Amino acid sequence: MRTLFLLLLLSLTMNAHAEPFAEGDAAIGKTMVEKNCIQCHASKYGGDGSAIYTREHRLVNTSRGLLAQIRNCNTMLGMKWFEDEELHVARYLNQTYYKFDK
Repeated sequence: MRTLFLLLLLSLTMNAHAEPFAEGDAAIGKTMVEKNCIQCHASKYGGDGSAIYTREHRLVNTSRGLLAQIRNCNTMLGMKWFEDEELHVARYLNQTYYKFDK
C-alpha cells in the first residue's frame, strides 16, 4: 500500500511540472512557424519577428493563452491547421520563448 501511495505521489509531482504541450513535436512546430508565422510577425515587429514573443507587455502569459493565440491566428489566417499541428507550434514556441511548465 505504501509503495502504491509513493508511486501516485511521484506521478503527481512529475505531472505538476510537465511540458504543457508534450503531445506536440517542437521540430515540426519550428518548421511551421518559419513557413507560416515569421513573415507576418517580422512585418509587425521588425527583425526576425521574435519580438512578438519576447516583448515586455506580450499578450500571452499562460500556456492556455499561448494555445488560444495560436488557434486565433490559425482561424484568422485560414491556415486550417488540425489540433495536433497547433500543438506542434505551441510546443516549439513554449520551449523556445515562453517556458511555461504547466
